[in-house]
Amino acid sequence: MRIERHGDGPVAQASTLQRRLEEEGYRVYAWSDSPGTVYPPHRHDTDQSHWVLSGTLALTVGEEEYVLEAGDRDWLPAGTLHAARVVGREPVAYLIGERWSQ
Repeated sequence: MRIERHGDGPVAQASTLQRRLEEEGYRVYAWSDSPGTVYPPHRHDTDQSHWVLSGTLALTVGEEEYVLEAGDRDWLPAGTLHAARVVGREPVAYLIGERWSQ
């Protein structure tokens, strides 16, 4: 599990971020969730990376909660137990990249 923080400045266009994910071997799709959305603890059979485009997403892995904002990205190896929830009153939009473990 790894997090990359965006920092200051504008977030790259979704098409640019999608291209980067695809170059890393991910199959990519856009996703959005409404305020109040909660995903209980679960696992995926594939490696996943979420790149937040707008809004705020809280990701819980083990006992740690990571709050991801626009431009932030995570990497979750296949089989990582995690939960997620939308933070605040705005929807969250993000790209999901998934690939079979290498």
